[in-house]
Amino acid sequence: MYSDYLLLGLELLAVLLAITYLLLAVRQDIRCWFAGIVSSLIYLLLMYKANLYMESVLQIFYVSMGIYGWRQWNIKNTQDNLMKVSLWSFKKHAVVILAILGLAFLAGNLLEAYTNAALPFLDSLTTFGALAATYMVAKKILENWIYWFVIDAISVVLFIERELYLTSLLFCLYLVIIFFGFRSWLNAYKLEVSKQ
Repeated sequence: MYSDYLLLGLELLAVLLAITYLLLAVRQDIRCWFAGIVSSLIYLLLMYKANLYMESVLQIFYVSMGIYGWRQWNIKNTQDNLMKVSLWSFKKHAVVILAILGLAFLAGNLLEAYTNAALPFLDSLTTFGALAATYMVAKKILENWIYWFVIDAISVVLFIERELYLTSLLFCLYLVIIFFGFRSWLNAYKLEVSKQ
């Protein structure tokens, strides 16, 4: 019983830190990475306990990307300005999406055959999608918000199925915040383009 309350408390803390991460990321505030790292460390434990092994591995990736993202956002370019929001080509997106689907299919089959993983294909799809989207955030690629919308919509179902209700609510909230994040980054991108 005590461990159930402890896990619920940890999940609530992870949710609050994850919301903080996203709100700061919308504002392009470098402190988002610290909140994301701590949230991911807590979620590492929670996902493992829920038998979502790919999500557990994803949390390790999030911690390392948090460090990488902080460094990327902190590096100044030759004009002594912080990194700007940019776009990827259609071809680059096609390659990334095909890679996500292929890796998710492969990992899902391996997890289904060799582990007791819950929902191995959805778990793998959201994991590989999140890997790509997190890299895009670190590089300030505008379209990261579109990737996150798809990933988070699938994640709502995944977390409800595993009875991680607070996390599922978090991902519903993400779906709303993503709209504002996309709009904010799009405005920043348009502002930069207008200066050129």
